[in-house]
Amino acid sequence: MEYVIEYVVFLAKTATIVIAVFAILSMMIAAGQRNRRHLQRGHLSVTHVNKELESMQQGLQRSVLDKFSLKRFHKAEKKRLKDEEKKLKTDSGETRRRRVYILGFDGDMEASGLESLRQEITAVLTMAEPQDEVMLRLESPGGMVHAYGLASSQLLRFRQQKIPLTICVDKVAASGGYMMACVADRIIAAPFAILGSIGVLVQLPNIHRLLKKNDVDFEMITAGEYKRTLTPFSEITEKGREKTKQDVEEMHVLFKQWVKQYRPVVDIDVISTGETWVGTQAQERKMVDTISTSDDYIVDACKESDVYEVNYEIRVPLGEKLGGVLQKAMDKTLLTWWQRLREQRQF
Repeated sequence: MEYVIEYVVFLAKTATIVIAVFAILSMMIAAGQRNRRHLQRGHLSVTHVNKELESMQQGLQRSVLDKFSLKRFHKAEKKRLKDEEKKLKTDSGETRRRRVYILGFDGDMEASGLESLRQEITAVLTMAEPQDEVMLRLESPGGMVHAYGLASSQLLRFRQQKIPLTICVDKVAASGGYMMACVADRIIAAPFAILGSIGVLVQLPNIHRLLKKNDVDFEMITAGEYKRTLTPFSEITEKGREKTKQDVEEMHVLFKQWVKQYRPVVDIDVISTGETWVGTQAQERKMVDTISTSDDYIVDACKESDVYEVNYEIRVPLGEKLGGVLQKAMDKTLLTWWQRLREQRQF
């Protein structure tokens, strides 16, 4: 037990020193950055996926095939590419191949990846034509209504420009995630991806009785009967509860209308219970079109199209980067300490 106490004291001292150093560095960096102007908000990177796959294929071929087989393969590949070029010239009179643009969205509660997604969509729309296609790798368990509503509206920009949109879900697209997915012309899901959760949830702790027990007053002044309904600090009233429930029900109706509008093949009354289903079950309910993975989609697309992965990276100030690194280090340290403490208790 003494070892544990000493370890906790050492950890507290170390954390204090690290936080102090970080605070000083942050102030120095912030002071230096105040004078920097005209910084770009972010950087757009584009990867030609066809070349990336070709490079991996060639590396494997050099290791696996003998010289004769490798030469024969290269000869057949050149012939195939030449035939494709001739076909394009015959069909359309030009050599431009169909393009597929790959975007990614990994959503959290606040849909914080939305800013990058907006920039990526804007960039793609400057180049994409109706003969092309956009594929979005979507992973999100949902989150705030207004954030995912805006994210869904951003995807509608492709519909307005008549650019086909395919959304691939490898892990999860639930609640706000499925709100985004249903906008697509086609939804592809992995067999065990989680989809659905077409419902609305409001939850918050209430410590009013704790404050009252300790003679702590909480006062809130509002104008408007329903400016505040439920709060963590004030007493929950039946009127406030009913108003919140009404708001949740109305939002649920809007959610169902949205899904039905952009995914009319579903039976909205069956799938809007708040339940989730894996990919194969979702396909049975017509919530997805195809069972596959995003990797299979990309490999197949590279056979007939030029595939480009587009990523817009927001520039993060150095101070915030250091803060993120420090937070991860502290989280890892605390997790390690907790695991060691649990191990000691097991003995």
